Amino acid sequence: MPIPQDRRTVSIDQHLVGEDHRPFVVAEMSGNHNGDLGRALAIVDMIAESGAQSVKLQTYRADTITIDADGPAFRVSEGHELWGGKNLYQLYEEAHTPWEWHGPIFERAREHGLVPFSSPFDDTAVDLLEDLGAPVYKIASLEIGDLPLLRRVARTGKPVILSTGAANITDVDLAVRTIRAEGNDQIVVLGCTSSYPASPAESNLRTIPVLRDTFDVVVGLSDHTMGIGVAVAAVALGASVLEKHVTLARSDGGVDSDFSLEPAELAALVAESERGWLALGSVNVGPTAGETESRRLRRSLFVVADVRQGDVVSSANVRSIRPAGGLEPALLDTVTGRTFTQDVPRGTPLSWDVI
Repeated sequence: MPIPQDRRTVSIDQHLVGEDHRPFVVAEMSGNHNGDLGRALAIVDMIAESGAQSVKLQTYRADTITIDADGPAFRVSEGHELWGGKNLYQLYEEAHTPWEWHGPIFERAREHGLVPFSSPFDDTAVDLLEDLGAPVYKIASLEIGDLPLLRRVARTGKPVILSTGAANITDVDLAVRTIRAEGNDQIVVLGCTSSYPASPAESNLRTIPVLRDTFDVVVGLSDHTMGIGVAVAAVALGASVLEKHVTLARSDGGVDSDFSLEPAELAALVAESERGWLALGSVNVGPTAGETESRRLRRSLFVVADVRQGDVVSSANVRSIRPAGGLEPALLDTVTGRTFTQDVPRGTPLSWDVI
């Protein structure tokens, strides 16, 4: 598929992504495979059944994202709702997707017609994903300032999805300019709240059109809130990409399971986000094609009692009722007091011809 020239539309594999196209739903597996390749493949199957267009991984090893150290700086703060007190290296050891799994996962995704891609965290991850033919790259929120990684990804010439959790406007501006400086203008910027789970009150969805207009990019939402309400609402504000973590069942556990969507919820997100997008329509104050019957049943002025020539129009013989066909109800005061020029049976729409 040719690359669109408009910055507000991006081509991802066989999908055009932008406000003129249905939302592109990205299902993030993260570490919810629980260390089991069979479960990972089952998650891919579930995503395909949901109708989502894409499955996303995270490509790192514990030693490519941190070091094996155990001081306070290398532990998640004790008050964290999900991972409080955990050692970073051990957490990433538990959560990572083994690199030898990437091939089978990508293959299964493609068998279903899904777009498989990932968030790389260093050059070796980009090398792996290039070998697998990843059609798009995601930069995770906390890597937004890793300019060498941004440059490497941008140089692939493939679309770059940029998450903005915990970033300020200067961070986003530098990241977008860095990608564009490499000649890559296929950028999607995702609003994101980098807390797990995130509070809807901190989603600040009104930021989404500001990101779109400030940076002239396709926009979307990487959402870590519970449920699908926030993501569906984002569509009304211009979000064209919706990313949510998914699992087979929250009760199965997993590093991200607490805020991940289960199969029925993911399917609901796909359906309701598309419904919300269709509902945006265009600016129109007036009847639609689907309202033809309603227009026919609107009120109008009707003769409601048999009248003789010379009778006076009054509330006893002319009223505003359903259906349409007679004079507009707004003319009731104008016709009241006039006389009928002929006999008129009850149920006749009032017209100027009979008064």
